[in-house]
Amino acid sequence: MLTRLSLRFRIFLFFCLLAAGATALAGGALYLGWSRGEEGLRAAPFLTAFTVFGFLNTGLALLIWLLFDEHVAKPINRLAADLRLRAHSDVPRPVDSSAARYLGDLADAAQAVTATLSTSIIDRAARVAQETERLKAESARLTALLTEIPIATMLINPAHEIVLYDGQAAEVLSHIAPPRLKAPLTDYFHAEALLEAMEKAAANEKEVAFGLLDHTRVLSFEARLKALDRDCFMLIVEPTTETARPIAARPLVFDFDLMNASETIEINETALRDLCFVVFDTETTGLSVAEDSVVQLGAVRVLKGRIVEGEGVDTYVNPGRPIPAASTRIHKVTDDHVADAPSIASVGQAFHHFARDAVLVAHNAPFDIGLLRKAESEMGVTWDHPVLDTVLLSAVVFGTNEEHGLDALCDRLSVTLPAQARHTALGDARATAEVLVRLLPLLEGKGIRTFGALIEETRKHGRLLHDLNLTRGFETSADLAIADVGQKSGACLPAAPRRSPRTE
Repeated sequence: MLTRLSLRFRIFLFFCLLAAGATALAGGALYLGWSRGEEGLRAAPFLTAFTVFGFLNTGLALLIWLLFDEHVAKPINRLAADLRLRAHSDVPRPVDSSAARYLGDLADAAQAVTATLSTSIIDRAARVAQETERLKAESARLTALLTEIPIATMLINPAHEIVLYDGQAAEVLSHIAPPRLKAPLTDYFHAEALLEAMEKAAANEKEVAFGLLDHTRVLSFEARLKALDRDCFMLIVEPTTETARPIAARPLVFDFDLMNASETIEINETALRDLCFVVFDTETTGLSVAEDSVVQLGAVRVLKGRIVEGEGVDTYVNPGRPIPAASTRIHKVTDDHVADAPSIASVGQAFHHFARDAVLVAHNAPFDIGLLRKAESEMGVTWDHPVLDTVLLSAVVFGTNEEHGLDALCDRLSVTLPAQARHTALGDARATAEVLVRLLPLLEGKGIRTFGALIEETRKHGRLLHDLNLTRGFETSADLAIADVGQKSGACLPAAPRRSPRTE
């Protein structure tokens, strides 16, 4: 059972045992001296000596523990996190030996090992980079070619999920809902005609032409479907006049790992690598969930541990009120930017579709989730997604004594966050997504491999932020204010919650 406790707590218990043992021995020695003394010898001086010794001994043990914790236990934890960081996330920085200066040769030995590993990693990375550049050039040529062809092409896996779509397909899908990989086709198109065409194509292995309606039955398309191997399909859609606008070249969006449809598993048993994450951030009129509103929303998707290039949300939001000058100084969003922007109702509906079947991730998530939940009635949706907070993930990996702000995390994980992108919704969301991608292998390296195991670990750090996976179904802004946001101390607020300055 003790092995499940943290190193620092086990060391604290060890010093408690030493203090208790020394006090017990001193008490026994004083009792022995008193019992062998002359008859009628007063016990009061012995009790006084025992009490004084107990206090002094406990204070000394506490002082020595504090020194040991600061100069041995904490550096060991920090060194372990550094080694895991380099082992699982390929962070090139050297090990910080100054933090472990009281650990003898341990830090230097760790640095020697990581330097040797880094050399081989750099050589391998150079070869990978060379091959990547070649593949990028080929992909660019293919993208340019497909952009000139006025048809929309999608590749569908056996679970009827989108595995690949080109720029024309993205244009078609975006008229219905934000395009996204691994999305079921029935999220966009009316199921009856689509499934009937799939049955015909699978039966005779020929191309099937059919009429296709979007799921609201407003837009109609001429489509062709061809069955490929293993019940996979190629769907070609002729854009309508509404969806056939010229578009700029954009990369193909694909993930061939999705060709093999994964078995549906209860989320707590799902491996972290198999989850779909939507990482998002908001810029607002202020720092209160109860009183302020969203002015900008940005999001990216992470699939199979990789950011999906080409899929994202980046939009201004009209808050229906002037933006305070103090807020504009931070995020640079002005009233002119949001004057013609959509409301939180329409932005929230589109974002809800974009985040369907995904785990929501944010940095200091209670604030951002609180704003979405507060506007549920306007959006006509329910934000009951599973939620992860990179503040808590950082605490699980690096311990609660480290800084968990976004800038500190980016620096620790070698994530580049340009100054001009900081405090923009998409810039912060992108940086948070890159942080998440680097944290996932570190979590797996600690033996945390499933969503359920991760939630269990984050709950050990509940004093930092409230557990959003236990706060579903709140109906009033007052409930949200009390339940969803913690300050720097981690305590839940009784009113008007605000962003935590320590973890922003």
